[in-house]
Amino acid sequence: MEHRVLDPQPVESLDDHIDAGGGRGLEAARRLGPIGVIDDIEASGLRGRGGAGFTTGRKWRTVAESLSPSVPPTVVVNAAEGEPGTFKDRAILRANPYRVLEGALIAAAAIGADRVIVALKASFETEGRRVADAMEEVRARGWAEGVELSVVEGPSHYLYGEETALLEVVAGREPFPRIAPPFRHGVDEVGTGAGADTTSAAQVTMASSANPTAMAPTLVNNVETLANVGSILAEGPDWFRSLGTPESPGTIVCTITGRTQRHGVGEFPMGTPLRQVIETVGGGAGPDRTVVAVMSGVANPLLPAALLDTPLTYEAMEAAGAGLGSAGFIVYDDTTDLVAVAAGVSRFLAVESCGQCTPCKHDGRELAERLDRLRRSVAEDHDVTVVEDKLATVADGARCYLATQHQRVVESILALFPDQIADHARGTLDAAGAELVAAIVDIDGDRAVLDEAHWAKQPDWTFDEVDSGQSPADRIDQRVAEDDEG
Repeated sequence: MEHRVLDPQPVESLDDHIDAGGGRGLEAARRLGPIGVIDDIEASGLRGRGGAGFTTGRKWRTVAESLSPSVPPTVVVNAAEGEPGTFKDRAILRANPYRVLEGALIAAAAIGADRVIVALKASFETEGRRVADAMEEVRARGWAEGVELSVVEGPSHYLYGEETALLEVVAGREPFPRIAPPFRHGVDEVGTGAGADTTSAAQVTMASSANPTAMAPTLVNNVETLANVGSILAEGPDWFRSLGTPESPGTIVCTITGRTQRHGVGEFPMGTPLRQVIETVGGGAGPDRTVVAVMSGVANPLLPAALLDTPLTYEAMEAAGAGLGSAGFIVYDDTTDLVAVAAGVSRFLAVESCGQCTPCKHDGRELAERLDRLRRSVAEDHDVTVVEDKLATVADGARCYLATQHQRVVESILALFPDQIADHARGTLDAAGAELVAAIVDIDGDRAVLDEAHWAKQPDWTFDEVDSGQSPADRIDQRVAEDDEG
């Protein structure tokens, strides 16, 4: 395994980070200047490690070309990790938050930002303490001169990790995704006129060089992405490209959980076969068991066992019909009931949908209910047909990717395991136990601890005994209306 961004032992102080070569990237950034920094990041080929794999240098350049003439932009570190099967960002922050802050300060220098905000979940107590302590040391060392450093602690909801929803939380609202590209929005808003409604995500003023009253754009980067930046500036783009492939250079931090002998996190050169990662981190499947499929969080279709030697690159995983995502791989063996997995995925996404898009919430809940009946082998004659119909409509008009995830993951299970679907539908296969699909709370020793509390979470995002029947968006709209009346 490699150790470019995931330090093998916790780095306890800024001095220790500097002794190990830290800080040289920030020094290089000051020598190179903003354009030179962006040129180097673009030349490195670094791609965002949050899931989408968008080219980091292009993102930075786009922000730099869309600055407000009156208000500096902001850098936001997306540390709101909540993808099922993923723990790499928290592992990085626990090991070395200085590496991430150095990357964020380099980004701030490149685009002229005067604020760096680390947005994480309030439940991430260990990571929050490490980041806050590291910020104090960074300020004292003078690294953050002219840049305000702060932490935003947000809710546990899955959508908080979605880039535009994260900006909503930073702005003090609920994690409801915005419509427009995130880099075109400011963290704060400027009113669009008397009585302007800023309670709706769709009403946020967009930054534009043609509109001098608009807020500056915000640069949002994932923890792992920024952890790479300091070394790229210190060692150069060619050094970064010495590992990985031309289209997916560098390393990737992977999480392995599920039906493996152990769970954990490890860093590998991009292009490493998935099978090797599963064996190295997870020890492979249990005794006398075989892997049948792997799921990359709940963001991409399942990868069947026949394709386990697929290289871990964005292009190869996409060509295999799956996706790299945030490299959080949940492994399923030949004891797994994949219909139960489909029901678990469907329940998770239906609950976590915010309800701004009606098909996502309503069709998602219908999918979860029908798949759960199939899982219990008590399906009605038309349940499979309803599942197929709802999969075709659940993503209609979706403003974020959650509904498409629902569609792609469940469709892949139906396509890969049609016999299990058919046997459950006929009632000839025994009922399967419910499969918990939820975020990782911690990795204790060599086992992941999942968020068991998610079993009790209602689709309205409460933990009440009975669901209200309202979507989270409807509940917030009602609360805002009542506050206005009061």
